[in-house]
Amino acid sequence: MQGQMWSYIFKRVLLMIPTLLGVLTLTFAVVQFVPGGPVEQLMLELKGRGDAAVSGAESSGGGSNYRGRQGVDAERLAEVKALYGFDKPPIERYFMMLKRFAQFDLGQSYYQHQSVWQLVVSKLPVSISIGLWTFFLTYLVSIPLGIAKAVRDGSRFDTVTSTMILVGYAIPGFVLGVLLLVIFGGGSFLQIFPLRGLTSDNWSDLSMMGKVMDYLWHLVLPITASVLGSFAVITMLTKNSFLEEIRKQYVLTARAKGLTEKQVLWKHVFRNALLPLVTGFPAAFIGAFFTGSLLIETLFSLDGLGLLSYESVMRRDYPVVFGTLYLFTLIGLFTKLISDLCYVYIDPRIQFGAGGGS
Repeated sequence: MQGQMWSYIFKRVLLMIPTLLGVLTLTFAVVQFVPGGPVEQLMLELKGRGDAAVSGAESSGGGSNYRGRQGVDAERLAEVKALYGFDKPPIERYFMMLKRFAQFDLGQSYYQHQSVWQLVVSKLPVSISIGLWTFFLTYLVSIPLGIAKAVRDGSRFDTVTSTMILVGYAIPGFVLGVLLLVIFGGGSFLQIFPLRGLTSDNWSDLSMMGKVMDYLWHLVLPITASVLGSFAVITMLTKNSFLEEIRKQYVLTARAKGLTEKQVLWKHVFRNALLPLVTGFPAAFIGAFFTGSLLIETLFSLDGLGLLSYESVMRRDYPVVFGTLYLFTLIGLFTKLISDLCYVYIDPRIQFGAGGGS
């Protein structure tokens, strides 16, 4: 069994390499045809400064032959291309990028004068805060609620809760966030919760308990907007999984042996029904950190990884774009492997090998 497991892990790791290369290659190829790259943006900025200098010179009686009026000269253009590494052909830049990534060197940001690793680490606290609370609240509420709905399938409780969570699922998180800000953030009605950030301006002056309460108070609105839509998916998955198990033959057999409904539910149904949810924990846990809602971060001024990725794409900060893409893809691939291993560990009937554990 151990030999099969390690052989399976080795094969899966080998398969990650072409997947990772495919993602990076496709993105790199697309980027070559996207207009408005970092060179063009800097050239426009330099030209704009030149035009402003010309206007100042003319208003002071200067000449009109300032070179910035005709654009940036070829020598400056060559310097800018060399600065960003665009003086080399694309194929050479591509293999240089792969070589750096093989050494886990994600490069330097064009605009923020920091390494990509430093930027990712600096944004992690916000993403971890949102991700952890979103993950735990979603599962702590959804799993008990899903079990209760399965046990009371077809009852009034089941109907009312289904309606409530489906209404919450239908409301986009960004729209709900705006609504919460308008009502509770001092928009038009009540000013109960803060508008932005994870801490107040005087956070460093607060006591330890004051810091904890201030942090939690800032989390109420963004976490509410983030988790409400997630309740429906996990709750209904839990309910359907339990209903499927409850209707199986072994449950009827356990009841026929005289076991109580509580014993049947917790000793027989619970483990099998939670199998799909438990095996999804690694992906959901890691994904909560790295797939935070960009709109939620923007709305509540939370400077996390989602906002970093969006700004990098808009500014054509390619080292950050490719570095975060490489990192997140690698984490996603290993998370999928861990999920499959959890599935095999929890259900001994699944065997490693061709078609097993996946």
